[in-house]
Order: sequence, then structure tokens, then C-alpha cells
Amino acid sequence: MDLHKLAAYCKVIELKSFTRAATAMSLSQPTISEHIRALEQETGQRLINRLGRSSAIPGSKGTLASLPGSREIKASEAGNILYSYARKMLRLQQEALEALGHYSGNLAGRMAIGAGTIPGAYILPEKIGAFKKSHPDITITLRIAGSRTIANEILTGELEMGILGAQWRENGLIWQEIFSDELILAVHAGHPWAKLREISLEQLRAEPFIMRDHSSGTRRALSQILEQHGLNPAHLNVVAEMGTTEAIRQSIKAAIGISILSSQAVREDIAHGSLVAVAIQGVKMIRPFYMVTRKNQALSPLCTAFIETIGKEK
Repeated sequence: MDLHKLAAYCKVIELKSFTRAATAMSLSQPTISEHIRALEQETGQRLINRLGRSSAIPGSKGTLASLPGSREIKASEAGNILYSYARKMLRLQQEALEALGHYSGNLAGRMAIGAGTIPGAYILPEKIGAFKKSHPDITITLRIAGSRTIANEILTGELEMGILGAQWRENGLIWQEIFSDELILAVHAGHPWAKLREISLEQLRAEPFIMRDHSSGTRRALSQILEQHGLNPAHLNVVAEMGTTEAIRQSIKAAIGISILSSQAVREDIAHGSLVAVAIQGVKMIRPFYMVTRKNQALSPLCTAFIETIGKEK
């Protein structure tokens, strides 16, 4: 099978549109349609189902590839099988090119990695930038989402590796500590605690508290730390749960409550005086970040080089 045609097919399935696939690949829509039609003829299977405003009218051999313009496009059952193998074939092609580039001293290619909010927003961009300076021909896609989401996408092969702030038992994944991070109690500048050197853990129990959502690695790490020091997180006076660290930062400034966040996330706020870090007596909140990869997966040369680089910098 022609890899160019398989790449076009995968892009149509992923973007659910001939038009968007054509734009993404800098090809014309008729070219994309012809690639899909050729694959359907080669396999003898209908690969795409269309749902939407346009009626599906079978073409030659029952195919639908000659019908651009439908509102929604989905892979048929046979198409899903081909898509799975096409992804593997395209990844293998990319790995071969990367290996040859690495051999010749010119590392190039594409890599998709994932991260939780804190490493994705505050740690990895700088490391990716430094890596690209040494290897300008690479393209890295960074997906930032909840820890569970990133872990699932590593399992399915959508992402090659991830950096997460929480660890749990998950068949099929390997966790390796790679960075560390300090969590700190942050209050707004006008809060009574802003003038204190430290507060007790018991004082934390009654104060209005803003918590990250359940998918957050920060929340998981915080809960483990508090439990280790004898405070059940369920006993906190949680007044809000929020899906992003940014939302919590702004909510603390608006005096909605206090929170415990990554020092990386509030570093500039503390430097400018809009937030104040308050110590908790007898509690040091250090949590690791983990590199997560799939078991029995051979990492691409590009991913291996990136991991080696960030490992030296930690």
C-alpha cells in the first residue's frame, strides 16, 4: 500500500473531513478523494461512512469515496482495521527516517508527547525549546491534559511518552521519576495569613479551599501528602473545584479561597506580590514528576534523544 495514500486516509479519519484533511496536508480535495478511492479499490472494502446533509450514494464497487461534502465522516468497520495498521505503518516509516537521521548526525522527524498541566505549561516548553535549538528539523506536538487522559493516550499509541505528576497502578505502563516539584500553600496578598511565617495543618482544615479536579495529578499528589501527615483531604473546606491551575490562581487573587499549587505555577505571582506563599508547620510538600511510556514499546530515536536531554538537565 502507498504510504502517501494511507497518510491521507488517516488524516481524513482523524479530522472527519475531506476538506480539513486536504488543508492539513496541503493537497486538493479531489486528490484526497482519489487517494481514498484507490485504497477502497485496492482493499475491496468500503472504508468510510458518511453521515450528514448529503445522502450517501454508492460509487463503483459500493464505495463512497467520490462523495465530498458530507457533514460527518466515520471509518467503517473495515476502515477502523485499516486505520489501526496504517498508523503503525506510518509510525514505522517515521522511526526509520529518524534512525537514519540520527545515524547521519542530523536528527529530524515528528514526536507526539503528553503532559499534565504543570509539567506541560511550566516545565516542558523551555526544555523543548532548548532541544529544538540543537535539532532544528524536529517537530514536537505537546498535548496537555489530565493525567488519566494522557496515560490512556500513551496506552493507545496516540502519544509516545508523557510527563505526569502522579503515579498509579496501570497495566501496560512504565513510570520513571524524572523531575521533582514543590507544592506550596498560596493566599492572596490581603489574606490574614499573608503576614504569618507559617500556619498549622489544623488551621488549614477550616479555611475556604480551592481544589483541582479529580483528573489532576496535582490533586492526587496533594491528597497523598496530606494523608501522610494525618489530614484527610475530605475534611478540607472545599468551596470550589476547578479544571485548570490558571483558574485557581485567579480565584485565589479574587479572594474566593486559598489553595496548594505547584511552586512553578505561582512563581511569578509571588515575585510580584499578588500571591503569598505560607509555610505549613512540619509539612514539606515535594512531589515527583514521572516519565510514562508503554511497556514493550521501542521508543523512536527522536524520543530517546529527547529523554536523554531532559534527563541530563534535571
